[in-house]
Amino acid sequence: MTHDSADLTVDDYLDGAREMAAAGRLFLAHLLAEEAAGRIDDPATARSIRAQYTDPTTDRG
Repeated sequence: MTHDSADLTVDDYLDGAREMAAAGRLFLAHLLAEEAAGRIDDPATARSIRAQYTDPTTDRG
C-alpha cells in the first residue's frame, strides 16, 4: 500500500514523533518533528516543536 505524504497533517507527524521518541528512536522523532515544524506558519510554535525534539546527533557537550 502506498501513501501520499501530502495527505499527512502536522498532527500525524507529531504523533509519529511521539511514537518514535517513546520507542527510543530519537533521530526519527527529530525528523518527523522537523517536518511538522516546517508545515506550521507560526514561528513560535515551530520553535517550540523543534525544542521538544532536538537533533540527538548534535554534540551539545
